[in-house]
Amino acid sequence: MYDLTAGLVIYRNFPKDSILWRMAEICQRFQAEAYETAELRGAILTEVNRLLDVATRYGFDGNLWHGYLAFLLANTEAPFTLVCEKRGAVNGSVQVFAENDLAIFKYLWDYDFTEMESSLGLNCFSVITHYQAVAKPAQIYNKSVSDKVRELAAAIDGAPDAAAMYQVVTDFYAKYGVGVLGLNKAFRVSPEIEVTGQLLEPITTTGDICLADIVGYESQKQRLAANTQAFVEGRKANNVLLYGDAGTGKSTSIKAILNEYYDQGLRMIEVYKHEFKYLQRIIAQIKNRNYKFIIYMDDLSFEEFEIEYKYLKAVIEGGLEVKPDNILIYATSNRRHLIRERVDDRPDFIDPDLHQNDTVQEKLSLADRFGLSIGYFKPNQKEYFKIVEELAARHPEITLSAEELRAGAVKWEMSHSGLSGRTAQQYINSLLSTCV
Repeated sequence: MYDLTAGLVIYRNFPKDSILWRMAEICQRFQAEAYETAELRGAILTEVNRLLDVATRYGFDGNLWHGYLAFLLANTEAPFTLVCEKRGAVNGSVQVFAENDLAIFKYLWDYDFTEMESSLGLNCFSVITHYQAVAKPAQIYNKSVSDKVRELAAAIDGAPDAAAMYQVVTDFYAKYGVGVLGLNKAFRVSPEIEVTGQLLEPITTTGDICLADIVGYESQKQRLAANTQAFVEGRKANNVLLYGDAGTGKSTSIKAILNEYYDQGLRMIEVYKHEFKYLQRIIAQIKNRNYKFIIYMDDLSFEEFEIEYKYLKAVIEGGLEVKPDNILIYATSNRRHLIRERVDDRPDFIDPDLHQNDTVQEKLSLADRFGLSIGYFKPNQKEYFKIVEELAARHPEITLSAEELRAGAVKWEMSHSGLSGRTAQQYINSLLSTCV
């Protein structure tokens, strides 16, 4: 077994308690016959247990050892891997170090555990290298990462040597990127940030909604898509504010945009207003990556006493550091001007504030920082019926006539939140709940 501590250069900084280092130590002890059987068996089973945990979280199947090694290669953020993310395979002296490291990984990839199993009376390696995972829904594991790692593992399987493996790995970096930001679609601020220091964590279940799934609002969707298309193609694009009535598809449209443009390098980071203090740190972390990032702020609004909007204004436009070209802000709000206005904000209200108009303009200027504002408003009854009918048509098990469907839709909206796409979807869900 290679001495990984002495051998690796680029892929050297894995945690010392990682499965990789632990398994390398176990193999070295076995080959040197420097072990006590019961203790080594226990150490092996501990690492196999950890490997099963990784496999469950990421939906690995088949050879779990290969899946784990491919996972490490895909997740290593280092100067070399980040350059490959932007340019693909690179030539020069760094290639020598990279191929040396990949030769070690190739040795690990092909390592035969048969002798170890036989000597220690185990069968765990035979099981994990031919593993049949229990089928599970995508919500339980990180499917985005799983699919990519499986693809990388399959490609490495076909690589005969370190030089071929180098091409496979660097092609993967150029295609998908590297690390958490490369392998995942969406992120949030980690709730453990003050404890662990980790700024962002992946959102592993983002759904598969597309713009075509949203009934109506065609002009709104077209404007949103056109702005996003320009953004991912490297052309000038605007920050976007989607405003209007509740339940009309504002948030759903932005989620759909992520799915529509993810394969063109789009990523999304969800940030709430109490997390605005982290915005500068988020921007610093993502500004040099080879992706386009939308910072998504859902249901954005401020009460008159809240001052977080001042920090947001500075980030969008007005701070000393120019906002990077690979970052836009998309927000949704039920308020057109985002900040609650009071009657005493009106210019004709007598108030001791000598510069009252300045106060009003400061509150209005936040919405003005969004170059594109798109209104989503409640449908009329005819539009509401169209939404209900199109949603029902997607489910053959709903067999109501058009008249029955409309009559039920009227009763439903009268006892709920009025005419909206959300109300229509809730009505369809109620019908589906009674279908056998």
